[in-house]
Amino acid sequence: MQRRISARTVTFVAPRQVEVQPVDVAAPREGQALVRTLHSGISSGTEMLAYRGELDADTALDETISALSGNFGYPFRYGYSCVGRVEQAGCELAEGALVFAFHPHQDVFVADAADLIELPTIEPRLATLLPLVETALQVSLDAGPVLEEPVVVVGLGAVGMLTALLLQRAGARVVASEPVAWRREVAGGLGLRAVDPAVLATVVAEETDGYGLPLLVEVSGRPEALVDSLPLLGHEGTALVASWYGTKPVPLQLGAEFHRRRLTLRSSQVSTIPAAMSETWDVPRRRAASVALLSELPVATLATHEFELESAADAYAAVDQGTPGLLHAALRYS
Repeated sequence: MQRRISARTVTFVAPRQVEVQPVDVAAPREGQALVRTLHSGISSGTEMLAYRGELDADTALDETISALSGNFGYPFRYGYSCVGRVEQAGCELAEGALVFAFHPHQDVFVADAADLIELPTIEPRLATLLPLVETALQVSLDAGPVLEEPVVVVGLGAVGMLTALLLQRAGARVVASEPVAWRREVAGGLGLRAVDPAVLATVVAEETDGYGLPLLVEVSGRPEALVDSLPLLGHEGTALVASWYGTKPVPLQLGAEFHRRRLTLRSSQVSTIPAAMSETWDVPRRRAASVALLSELPVATLATHEFELESAADAYAAVDQGTPGLLHAALRYS
């Protein structure tokens, strides 16, 4: 009989209720590694939808991640940002190597070598932001050429800030919209122009000489933000929606203004590479670029809060409640 290893994992048991529960893990086979987690990151996007019960129960957790099987019907295990060290290796990875895995929150787990990303020298806590960097990179790629174009980014959570920074690096004249004052202050410290939504229309009119935006990126997670932002687009403008709203309704007015101005609504999603980019980009290339960006982007500013694994319920509640100063929370395992 194969030896089993005792582990602890975060389980979503009901809306806004998580528990740390025991789970048995099989010993690694050939081509696999046993990883002891150091930190795991909590997403304020999809993971919060799961935590709040705002996803259809029969929706698959993620068909592109082998560690996420089943659906969002309670109870389930979820999460996709574990950073740890290889403790046993039946593969080419060296014991002690620092690795990233798209895996639920768990203190010890086994993964195929192909599902592990070996990391350079980097603080493990900061590496938990890798999925957010990769998401922001895909959004910036989906945005297309933006050199000298006015672009509004709506929402300054961690992904919003990373997206705004990457678009700015690509040459866009970025204006970010965010209702929370302390987030605007953080963004300003990172070199971003951030304004209150109440003055956004005036700023856009000044930036575009009244013509309107060619591109708006919605990454707030709030349907009302998309509704309020569509009027900012110019003729044939595009709203690129990176938010997943879950089961929340999005009551868009797609009448004369939308129709006559030939506006475009597009989604941006990180699980796949768009067909139009497939000749130049694939997932390994995007992932390698994202790992490199970890050392180039100010991720330390975004890595604001840590909680012990045993305090996972407190961590999720803090993210859910929008604790002042919290941009990205992680669980600590040592």
